[in-house]
Amino acid sequence: MEQRPLAERMRPETLADVVGQPHLIGAGKIIRQIIEQKQPTSLILWGPPGSGKTTLARIIAQETEVEFIELSAVTSGKADVVKVIERAQQNNRLGMRTILFVDEIHRFNKAQQDAFLPSVEDGTIILIGATTENPSFEVITPLLSRSRVLVLEPLTREDIIAILQKAAKEEKLSAKRLPKASIDLLAEISGGDARVALGNLELALQLTTGPVTEEVIKTAAQKRVPGYDKNGENHYNIISAFIKSMRGSDATAALYYMARMLQAGEDPKFVARRMVIFASEDIGLAAPAALTLAVSTFQAVERIGMPECQYNLFHCASVLAKTPKSRQVADAMSAALAAARDYPDLAVPLHLRNAPTKLMKDLGYGKGNPNDVVGAAGFKHPRGFLPAELADTDFFAQ
Repeated sequence: MEQRPLAERMRPETLADVVGQPHLIGAGKIIRQIIEQKQPTSLILWGPPGSGKTTLARIIAQETEVEFIELSAVTSGKADVVKVIERAQQNNRLGMRTILFVDEIHRFNKAQQDAFLPSVEDGTIILIGATTENPSFEVITPLLSRSRVLVLEPLTREDIIAILQKAAKEEKLSAKRLPKASIDLLAEISGGDARVALGNLELALQLTTGPVTEEVIKTAAQKRVPGYDKNGENHYNIISAFIKSMRGSDATAALYYMARMLQAGEDPKFVARRMVIFASEDIGLAAPAALTLAVSTFQAVERIGMPECQYNLFHCASVLAKTPKSRQVADAMSAALAAARDYPDLAVPLHLRNAPTKLMKDLGYGKGNPNDVVGAAGFKHPRGFLPAELADTDFFAQ
């Protein structure tokens, strides 16, 4: 009798069996090209749970005919990484390539990530990391620069239904045993996670020998997966609603959406980071102290952790939502970046230049340096501070 969990038994073994992620596996897309050309490359697969990160890594290894070694950052340490590197070096001497798959790579600290960096650089190992967290924050920059970051989307309701229908066929479940309404409910409460959907189905089948009704499924699932509704609302929609609620000064709505994220298992540091950004982007000059509060909140979250850090998060979100808003900083930043892009080579005015040599001084460098003549606050140097071509520009007068 098959002892493996249903989710593992249903894991696709070829690219043709994969459901979802057409932007990565469709014709001409990057993963399909990697497999067709048999040229595996280091990747960081970033996406929600149950979206197929591990599956795609295994298929890439199988289809490109390289050895696949899998580590979990939760249970592995630096010593495990060293053993993998030694194995990969042996393979390399035999003309074989090695893929090291690190699940939840964001849980490796900097020292652990540094340990396999040299082997990625010299090609001894091909690294495929999987993460549910933004790799910009959780993966060291040298590894990011040597890898392609691929974003996996949550599986749609239709994707989950297709996976459940395939499971029903594989398990020889009749429509009477597993009605369509039950499949729809399983898909609705899965939160875009195929593993959750198949796990709930497996438990439901164990709870009854008769039809798997909606009541049986509710018993198996116990509660609806937070963060998703029947229209497939996902992580990205919830964080968007959270930010827009704060922007609209609706503190109640902001706290509701934040509570949903935290109950769904969202990393509290992710929420705190977004509030740090919000403090400058949406409040900015209207209340400069908001940034100090947001940064302090992020530090508190790091040091205290869940569940107590929820007090800090709800405190900060309440203040940010109720604080006056200003987009001046964000608008000025956009204007400044556009000006720098459009005029990248304008000469710095002579009176602003450094003059470390006599020749430079003789040429007028630093003459009339504003540091020598600035008086009261708001003083405007008669020759200005911008290149002549931008002399009348004011990023704050938008």
